[in-house]
Amino acid sequence: MRFGLIEFLTLAGSLGLFIYGMKVMSEGLQKVAGRRMRTVLASMTANRFRGVMTGLVSTGVIQSSSAATVMVVGFVNAGLLSVRQAISVIMGANIGTTIKAVLFSWAVFAEMSITKLAIPIIGIAFPLLFIKSPRARAGAEFLMGAALLFLGIEFLKHSVPTPSAEALSFLRDLSDRGLLSVLLFVGVGTLLAAVIQSSSASIALTLVLCENGTIGYDMAAALVLGENIGTTLTANIAALVAGAWAKRTARAHLLFNLIGVSWALLVFRPYLDAIDAYITIQFGASPYTEPSSIKWALTALHISFNVANTLLLVGFVPMLERIVTWMVPARTQLDEEYRLEYLDADIPLSPEVSLIEARREIARFGKLTHEMLGMTRQLLTARDPIVRDRLMQRLERYEQITDRLEVEVGKYLTKTSTEARNEELSGRIRGMLSIVGDLERVGDIFFQMSKSMERKLDDKLWFSPEQRQDLFSMIDLLDQAFEVMLSNLEAEQEQVRLDAAVEAEQRINAMRDQLRLKHWRSIEEGDYNVRSGLVYHDLFSSCEKVGDHLINVSEALSGEM
Repeated sequence: MRFGLIEFLTLAGSLGLFIYGMKVMSEGLQKVAGRRMRTVLASMTANRFRGVMTGLVSTGVIQSSSAATVMVVGFVNAGLLSVRQAISVIMGANIGTTIKAVLFSWAVFAEMSITKLAIPIIGIAFPLLFIKSPRARAGAEFLMGAALLFLGIEFLKHSVPTPSAEALSFLRDLSDRGLLSVLLFVGVGTLLAAVIQSSSASIALTLVLCENGTIGYDMAAALVLGENIGTTLTANIAALVAGAWAKRTARAHLLFNLIGVSWALLVFRPYLDAIDAYITIQFGASPYTEPSSIKWALTALHISFNVANTLLLVGFVPMLERIVTWMVPARTQLDEEYRLEYLDADIPLSPEVSLIEARREIARFGKLTHEMLGMTRQLLTARDPIVRDRLMQRLERYEQITDRLEVEVGKYLTKTSTEARNEELSGRIRGMLSIVGDLERVGDIFFQMSKSMERKLDDKLWFSPEQRQDLFSMIDLLDQAFEVMLSNLEAEQEQVRLDAAVEAEQRINAMRDQLRLKHWRSIEEGDYNVRSGLVYHDLFSSCEKVGDHLINVSEALSGEM
């Protein structure tokens, strides 16, 4: 196959389409994902074995482990799945893809390309773009992104030069070098699957090599093991535009298959001999001597390898998660996604201990909203458009995190309330539910403030130095109120400083009243632009509303609610 400039640009364009589709799909998921989708996914991956079954079934349905794994990476990037949940789904996807191997061996397989659905999907999504509902438009983005992703996968397959069986005939001369040959063929299998972008297609090519007599059973088995590594490239490409958590999911897929191939190589000869004995009994011919039985031996190898690897490693999912977290550290605050640190519904705890853990998680929640105050302060002074855009993106992401935290912590507390045995525990749970509601509302207000400042910039409005200084003064008072609230979140109930919280809130109210009076006088006297004055009024009023929620938190902590 000729590979000139046009072919190279076609390959680059296919890769760009694939990555762009992943980005659009992930962003659409973030917008469209409501509580129902989160609930469904949480149910499907409630434990490791459910996750494995979800991956197995979904891959069996769409007939593409690459597409299924990329979708999982997208779910993680959108915050719908944790890395731990995604790892078990990927394990199931590895098993699901072996269905193709069975069909290949029976020579009745006609591959259904998921890309045939891409254009109809765009046909469904396109009208949704003109519907006013934000949820409908977000759904259209998700569908468009998925369609582009599937098209990108298909174009990648056709734009990468695929070696033919004849081109690989040189492998015949590399088959008699013992362990070195085995390792070499694992590497060749990895490259084959990486180039072809399909483990099933690379296995089909391996079967052709066997039927042509180019390679024997043992070297074909080494190719199949390597192909299991190469097929992980798709998910790692998809994760290039994703956050740290999605990259960790893709690395987990690679690590899972690398570990599997490592143990398979350690028992390579006994493993192949066991499959040989089974195939000889079942079909009356050994794959070592009869090429026609190699396809059945490779099918058995492909299935048994993925099933055995899943059974061996499904109990080590938390360890795999820790390893990939170490492999892919969060390099920026935007890259790091907020996850629950102290709460795990799968670990049975007494109500008393559950509330201690919930309190620690809520304290982290409070610190997160305090960070949003710092971002808002920076947004008031940022002059560089790139810096402003980054701050607005972070505030939007943090607001989404506060929404998710309210749901997840609330669900945990509700579950704990069913096990509470006395009124004192029930009262504490009600207080905590009230607190997470107030903190979520604080996140909403900061996000709304960022949109007000964005509107000011779009309309080319400016604050006077005095207005800007007044806003900074109000933010300084909010900062003091936050310090009191965070201190109270760390304290025991009897040590909560409610008087300090009340005093901080009163100072905020007094400042709001002062700024409001000065604001109306300035408008009457024509001292500044009315439109910028309205934005200014929205901002200092929003700060006062944040103060109201902060005092609510301290009151709930002290039992006064």
